[in-house]
Amino acid sequence: MNTALPYSSSSAQPMGWLYRAESWLDSKGKGAWIAAMVLGFIFFWPVGLALLAYMIWSKRMFKKSCRNRTNTRHLSTVMSSSGNSAFDSYKAETLRRLEEEQHSFETFLQRLREAKDKAEFDDFMADRARAAAAPRDDSPRTEA
Repeated sequence: MNTALPYSSSSAQPMGWLYRAESWLDSKGKGAWIAAMVLGFIFFWPVGLALLAYMIWSKRMFKKSCRNRTNTRHLSTVMSSSGNSAFDSYKAETLRRLEEEQHSFETFLQRLREAKDKAEFDDFMADRARAAAAPRDDSPRTEA
């Protein structure tokens, strides 16, 4: 009885090239997926249709980037401890300061938007008041 796995490491895996192609396209980003789909439609439409279906099924069409798997890995690396307490405290302080600056900047942008909206509204109200104060010439003229 043969107890070897159907796809041993010595034999070529039939689906291995698909996984390598998927990884390669993921490393290049969403544009590479779209280009592959368009080329699939041009050369043999069922391939393009299959790529479109796969992109929708795997939600690659709706992600900001296909590289999200590696981005989350880098984020966890940034947040993990390096083992050097001086560096970790410096990193924590820098991240805290950057978050404060981001919050301050977002607050400033909000105040700027509100000031712009108020100025536009004040202009609108001033124009409306001027139009209401101007004498109307709606009365019919009678010529004698």
